[in-house]
Amino acid sequence: MPPSTPRTTLDRLRTPRRFPKFLRAASLCVLIAGLLSPLSQAAAADTSTAAAANDYCGGQCSDILPPGENGNATLAQILLNQVFGTQPSHAEDQLGLYGNLPSGYSGLTDAKINDFFNDASFGVAANQVESTTKPGGRTDVTIVRDKKTGVPRITGTTRYGTEYGAGYAAAQDRLWLMDVFRHVGRGQLTSFAGGAASNQGLEQEFWRNAPYTEADLQAQIDEATSRAGARGTQALNDANAYLDGINAYIDASDSGRYFPGEYVLTGHKDSITNAGTIDHFKLTDLVALASVIGSLFGSGGGGEVNNALSLLAAQNQYGVTEGTKVWEAFRERNDPEAALTVHNGESFPYAARPDSPQGEALPDAGSVTQEPLVYDRTGSAATASATTASATAAKTSLTSAKRGMSNALVVSGKYTASGHPIAVFGPQTGYFAPQLLMLQEIQGPGLSARGASFAGLSMYVELGRGQDYSWSATTSGQDIIDTYAVELCQDDYHYLYHGTCTAMDKVERTNSWKPTTADGTAAGSYRMQVYRTKYGPVEYRATVGGKKVAYTTLRSSFMHEADSIIGFQMLNDPDYVKSPATFQSAVQNINYTFNWFYADSAHTAYYNSGDNPVRANGVDAEFPVWAQAAYEWQNWDPATNTADYTPPSAHPNSVDQDYYISWNNKQAKDYTTASWGDGSVHRGDLLEDRVSKLVAAGGVTRSALVKAMADASVADLRAEDVLPNLLKVVNSSPVTDSTAADAVSKLSAWVTAGAKRTETSAGSHTYANADAIRILDAWWPLLVKAEFQPGLGSDLYTAFGNNLPVDEAPSAGHGPTGSHAGSSFQFGWWSYVDKDIRSVLGQPVQGGLSRTYCGGGSLSACRDALISSLKEAAGKSASTVYPGDDQCSAGDQWCADSIVQRTLGGIKHGKITWQNRPTFQQVVEYTSHR
Repeated sequence: MPPSTPRTTLDRLRTPRRFPKFLRAASLCVLIAGLLSPLSQAAAADTSTAAAANDYCGGQCSDILPPGENGNATLAQILLNQVFGTQPSHAEDQLGLYGNLPSGYSGLTDAKINDFFNDASFGVAANQVESTTKPGGRTDVTIVRDKKTGVPRITGTTRYGTEYGAGYAAAQDRLWLMDVFRHVGRGQLTSFAGGAASNQGLEQEFWRNAPYTEADLQAQIDEATSRAGARGTQALNDANAYLDGINAYIDASDSGRYFPGEYVLTGHKDSITNAGTIDHFKLTDLVALASVIGSLFGSGGGGEVNNALSLLAAQNQYGVTEGTKVWEAFRERNDPEAALTVHNGESFPYAARPDSPQGEALPDAGSVTQEPLVYDRTGSAATASATTASATAAKTSLTSAKRGMSNALVVSGKYTASGHPIAVFGPQTGYFAPQLLMLQEIQGPGLSARGASFAGLSMYVELGRGQDYSWSATTSGQDIIDTYAVELCQDDYHYLYHGTCTAMDKVERTNSWKPTTADGTAAGSYRMQVYRTKYGPVEYRATVGGKKVAYTTLRSSFMHEADSIIGFQMLNDPDYVKSPATFQSAVQNINYTFNWFYADSAHTAYYNSGDNPVRANGVDAEFPVWAQAAYEWQNWDPATNTADYTPPSAHPNSVDQDYYISWNNKQAKDYTTASWGDGSVHRGDLLEDRVSKLVAAGGVTRSALVKAMADASVADLRAEDVLPNLLKVVNSSPVTDSTAADAVSKLSAWVTAGAKRTETSAGSHTYANADAIRILDAWWPLLVKAEFQPGLGSDLYTAFGNNLPVDEAPSAGHGPTGSHAGSSFQFGWWSYVDKDIRSVLGQPVQGGLSRTYCGGGSLSACRDALISSLKEAAGKSASTVYPGDDQCSAGDQWCADSIVQRTLGGIKHGKITWQNRPTFQQVVEYTSHR
């Protein structure tokens, strides 16, 4: 076992007083059989790899991915973890490093970076080799793992062997997770893993957006590989070799009885007789997996129906002309005060508001109904928790507030101490056990990279480093999804396509489940049903001008989930990526919506990827349009869902800008993103403010850039960027009420101290300025309501809240990311409050709201509203503000914020203190170039 993680960091698992629900039905025979099963595959002997000669980072590349590389556990290891809290080797040995940064970053130096990160150099020193494996007995590939982290280094002498090894290593580390997500992508999770309400919600969320048949999945493989020529053929060969490696491990672990214990606990395998099967993986599984990842992180857009509803509410409140102005002000399509990634003033117009919108199909008032997804519920599928999970899944899948959760800080060598660029970047993909991502190094013919890949898609490194360059991504969110109003004919299941009454295609999935040791949810079943049109799946029904319509969503990446494989193949090819230009060329082949960043020893670069459709003249991407030829994407072919896309030069891109920051903020001037909230206050400002100061001073180092990231990761955006002006309004006259005065004093002291959410000392589980944090957490939703609802009216206030949630504090379970997810402050009304309060104070505001809301523009009336809501907030107890959940007791503020590695298998981990930071993260500074 590796050294245990320091107790100062983790809220350690205790021995439970009784078996948890997960194990309640486990018999003694199962326990004994599991304990007698082999704990792991026997490691092959002793060969090692030396530090690689093709590594140009000079020991200055680091990375981290909690909780640990090993995401597989036998039944015995699961039982020991559940009962005693013990951890399988390498299951959480990166969690402590990661979790210690909030308390340790202030004293960080370059020499101490790897106290919080892993050395990401190529290869393994001979004295650090833990195991060497020849997977499947092959002679053309070796998997070497190091003692510290257990990360696989796959080295092959043939392309087939290299990819075979990558598949084998992936199955060693993430087999159960891969199996879970191939079922999620097919909408079959409950039948596979159990009918828990959370499982029902998960499969419904993804299958609604990607209701593919098996034939659809295969067609995407055929199309993606045939269009790409020689690279497509190579990708197909790589994928087949990768699958062979996965399936070889399945067979070996089955016969050796060291397969993941979850297969026993979910009823797929028998711990005594070994009866049962683990199904082999096939090509279509990879597309199902890709559809989940693309939907989670790379599909910007949607929400047009909600946009229409809020526009109609605004027009109903204020009249058409003024209501439209109010709506546009809140939408902030191109706010002049927004933080930008490309900040040199260059314009990249996309999805702009047309002067004279054409083809809009706004619904009649009160006519919109959401298309049902779930039918024929039986048993536990009909419970209140199940229907609530369905409602939450639908809301999440239909919103434009897509998960972003990634950041990047990149500084040109002109402003660093060494003269070489420095980057600190990574994807913020949430926290799971096992983690969705996995680390690997892959070296073989045409392949040379180390980094992270999504489990089951790791034939290539997706985010990481090559020999002399590193790359990473953040979610960009530009609009590649449009909503069409298809006019119905004959009945509710036929529609007009170019004047012909056409039948909708019905795609169905029936799932059933029964209790297992892992999931005791009572037996149940349901049927999921989606109607598809040439314009995409049906999401809503309504009338427009009295005509019955179905609203459909058309995504440019729909039926193209496999296309991005070519871009990732290029990123791993040392003979292809050699410069900013070749890097940009590679990521242009990725059709999902991401911001891509690059750094080598001399240059930095940025490119925004995605298949951005060229819309018909006059079409406003914000609202539904009629499903008619005049309003379709230019040269759209419904048979293949292809169209004309904006050229690479029209995508925000840059080389060697002084610095780049990204935290899912606006990419560039005039480039409209689909989600709301790109205004004067955005979490990207937390990076912008810190990095711009470093660059202005010059001499930036790796540790300085890490400190800037870490400092932003514990900042409360509301407190840092909005609270000071709120307090100016409150203090515009003496505060005589004792309750309000005490609250103002505590909030002011917190702002003076830096407005951070940090512990009094490492492991104390108590925040410094705890009362101030509690007050602001309680006050924010109250002050927003007091500030805006009187002027907007309750209907419009609610409608705007459906477009953009009011708050996303770390403890919030109501935001798009849920609770205990780390990521915070992506979506909220902080920009609206900022602009409105500055207007009340008489400060200059660019791109202000169309009217002043707080107190109707009166400073004294605004002050009264703020003080009244502040007094109410101050009176709320900690147990009210932090009501408790399945992880925390009511009133436990630290725990409410804390990050939990959400279990997707049988192994549990301790909590870590909150930080708003990428899950996988790199720190890089190359010293030379090929």
